[in-house]
Order: sequence, then C-alpha cells, then structure tokens
Amino acid sequence: MSTPAVIAGLIVAVGFAGWRLGRRTLFFLHLLQLDGYKLNEYTRWLKANGRGLLIRVSHVLAGAVVVAALLLLQAQRPAAAATLVLIAWPIVFASSRRYRRTQTKKPLVFTDRMKRLIAATAVTALVIIAALLSTFLTSSPSLSGEEGFATIVITALGSIGLVDLLAPFTVAVAGLAMSPVEKRIQDGFKAQARARLAERPDLLVIGITGSYGKTSTKAAIASVLGHRQSVLASPGSYNTPMGLCKVINNMLKPSHQVLVLEMGARYKGDIRELCDLVTPKIGVVTSVGVAHLDTMGSQEAIAIEKGTLAEAIPQNGTTILNADDPLVLAMRKRTRALVITVGTNPDADVRAENIVYGADGTSFDVVDQRGERFRFATEVLGKHNVLNLLFAIAIGKSQGLRLREMAHAVRSMPAVEHRLKLRKEGDLLVLDDAFNSNPVGARNAVEILSDFDSGRRIVVTPGMVELGESQDDENRSFGAFMAGRVDTVLLVGERQSAPIKQGLLDGGFDPDQVHVFGSLVAARAYLRKIQRAGDIVLYENDLPDHLEEAA
Repeated sequence: MSTPAVIAGLIVAVGFAGWRLGRRTLFFLHLLQLDGYKLNEYTRWLKANGRGLLIRVSHVLAGAVVVAALLLLQAQRPAAAATLVLIAWPIVFASSRRYRRTQTKKPLVFTDRMKRLIAATAVTALVIIAALLSTFLTSSPSLSGEEGFATIVITALGSIGLVDLLAPFTVAVAGLAMSPVEKRIQDGFKAQARARLAERPDLLVIGITGSYGKTSTKAAIASVLGHRQSVLASPGSYNTPMGLCKVINNMLKPSHQVLVLEMGARYKGDIRELCDLVTPKIGVVTSVGVAHLDTMGSQEAIAIEKGTLAEAIPQNGTTILNADDPLVLAMRKRTRALVITVGTNPDADVRAENIVYGADGTSFDVVDQRGERFRFATEVLGKHNVLNLLFAIAIGKSQGLRLREMAHAVRSMPAVEHRLKLRKEGDLLVLDDAFNSNPVGARNAVEILSDFDSGRRIVVTPGMVELGESQDDENRSFGAFMAGRVDTVLLVGERQSAPIKQGLLDGGFDPDQVHVFGSLVAARAYLRKIQRAGDIVLYENDLPDHLEEAA
C-alpha cells in the first residue's frame, strides 16, 4: 500500500470507529439522563434490557477481525494484517442503526450536568485507550517497518473497539466519579432555594404528592387560585429536588403569591427531602397506587412515603386527602393540620355528585361542608379528573373562594396535554391519555371510551410499566377489562403487551381484532389504513425511549 493510501485508510477507519464510539456513548448517557442520573436505575435498566445491546454483532465481528489480523501478523504478513483491519473496520462499524434513532420522544438535553458528565466520560475513555495502547505497544518487540505499523493499527483500532464495547460501563464509572461533584453543586442549589423561600414568608406554598393525578391536580389548583392571585406552578413534571430548585431559583418572582409544587417519590425519604426543602403550608395527597412498586416494594410502603407530606404540614396549615382511597384517608391520623377530605364518598367534606360525561367534557355537582351545591362543567374527562378538580376546589374554599367563582375558573380551564384530552383528528375523535398509565386511570379511560357510540372504539397501548412484580398481572387484568368494552386493540411491543393480549383473549375478545406492532409509529400507520369516519381512538400510555422494546 502506498503511503497516501495507508494514511487515508487509517483516517477513515479511525473516523468510523470514533464516530460509532461517540454515538454509542451518547446513547448510554441519554439512558442515564432518562433515569434521572440515578446509577441504580441505570444499571437495573441494563440488566433488564441489555441483551443484544451491551454486546452488538459489530463487537463480535470486530473481535474476529482483530484475531484474523493477529494471525496474519504472526504469519509474517504485516501488510495483509494492516490492510484487513483498515478495510474491515469501516464496514464493521458503518451499520449502527441502534444509535441513530431520530424519533426520540425526549431527546438528550445538553444541560450543564450532562456536559460535565460527557467530559468525565471522554476522559475515562481516553484513559482506557491510552492504557491499552501503552500496554500493547510497550510489549511489542518492534514498532518499525511494516510489522510495527501493522501492530500500531491493530492496537489503536482494537483499543477503540474495546472501549466501544465498554461504553455502558464507562458511562457508569464517569457518573460514579462525578457523584461528589454533583452533590456539592446540588447542595448549593438547595441552599439558594431555601434562602429565597425564607425571604418570602407571605408566599403560600402548596405541595402535591400521590401515585397518580399530581400534574392534573397542580394545573387545576393553579387555574382555580389564579383567578384571584398570582400563581406559579412548577412546569411539566418538575417534581425532584433539583426540579423544584430550578422553579424557585429561576422562575419565582416577587409578584407571585402562591407556589404550587408537584412532589414525586421513587424511594423512601424522597418526600421528606422535598418537604425539608420547600416547607409547604398546604399538602394534597391524591392517591396511593401501584406505581413504582419496583422501587418501593408494596402499596403499604408507598402509603407511608406519601403520608410524609401530611406529617410535614404545620398545625396552622391544611391537608387535603382523597376520601375515596382508604390508604390516603388513613393519613388524617398523621397530620396536625386541618383536614379536608374530597371525593365521591358521601362522607367527604367536598364531594362530587351526578357526574355526566359527553363529547364536550364532564359536568358534575359539587357539594361542600355546609351543604352548598353548584353545577360544574369542564372539558376534561374521567372520574379521576373530577377528583383532581375537587382537590383544587377544596383549596379554593380554604382560601375564601365561593363555588360559583370557582365554577367559572374550572369551565375555562384547558385540559392538560396527554392526560385524557379529547381532540379531533380529521374524521376521528381522539382520547389522548398518552402521558402515563396506571390501573385506575387506564380503566377510567376505557370506561369513557365505551360510552361513545359514533363508530368503532379503538385502543392503542403498550400497557403499564414500573409496577414491579404486579406488572404482568395488572396488564393482564387491564386486557380482560377492555374485553366487551372496545372493538379493536392495537398493542405496542410484543413482550411488553403480551399479558394484555392474554387478558383480552381470556375475556372472550375477538383475536382478529387484536394487532401487535413493534413501535407506536407502526401502530399509527396501520390505524391510518383502517380508520373510518366516526371512529374514536384512545391512546393509553406512550412509553419513554428507554422503556420501549429495543429495536
């Protein structure tokens, strides 16, 4: 090989290997970000989904190429060894479809933390490559001539290939190394948030927790109180310590009178940490369900954790509890504050009666402690969403608002995106409940879907996740619940949705009306082929990228 050709081949081979290494590393960095930078979540995901991902076909082929090249080198054919590696390497690493996903629902966000993690990962990878190069090259008898060049080529590309294989572990090592740095930075953000809140003793802080309904309840509270006061509600699902710090440090203004914060919990102690950070005056516990059983272990453990919010409310504060959930209602014994219960339970302090659903939304009567009654109407659908509105109405009552005034606020409140929102798509009616899915909300959504009779009732779903050992049982039960209530079901993910399919068939559902697809894109493409005017489609859950079945 001529010198220019050799240099060009080396550049191309290193370029392909480096490009693939970068893409694969970013893929795993994205997974770590989706898991909230929690290494235990990340490693659990790798154990559950790593088959066919940790070791790719390209790694096996690269290993075979290196072995063949070393055999050629041993046979005193260095030119052939170098040529084999330089030609084969771009071919081996050219096909990296798994790392070229362009339709991520939540793309990698290059936050300051991610930039620091990328830098740490790059340093870790370079250290490994340098160590491998040093080890192999220093042990080589000669680095001159064709044999030396072949040795350098095989060692350099083989080292990059090995680091490519180790990318998921390199990311974990970098994350572990950066943990002390990130803790110090986070402690600074927390101190800043506490200082800002300490300067605002007039600010009414409302905390919301529960297995389901937090975001919709937060939106309802902001809408109801917003008619009289300046309200800041945490955006999206900012329900972690750093999410709340970002809201307080970057978004809270002197003009705000009310701060409404969502509080999430995946592990014991999470709610206590959040309460210590923001010290809420009003606490809302929406529900205790089976979400996050994979990390919490049992519903009883979840109830204990969620009830920490009730314990944290001061004696001069207010705790709002779901009277329809016995585990939540029992929390009244754990709070020193005034308790207001809400629900459809006749004994609830603020209750809903005469609930009616329709294509235009929901209407219902609200009856308060004094027996005052007023008819409410809203475009949101579902009994669980009526409950979310009751939490807001109870808080409004505690702040001196009248039912008539709050009814106006509720009527003008838009539905929360992807939480059982009704919309039109051409000739189709769409019930969009794609944000998340839980056993209660999923059944409510199907019940509402079953009330429509304008056309076929179609469900598109991958089922429910993060339910621990009960996940398959819950999905199977959900499938059985759909049988007799819907006409066609499009399932996303063969493994994930298998229990739903079994539940449907066990419930006597027509097997010809159950269709399984590898992705939501494929399911929607099939839906476009079969849809007819008047059909109504329920999108029940849409899994995040790292919980989808691997392509």
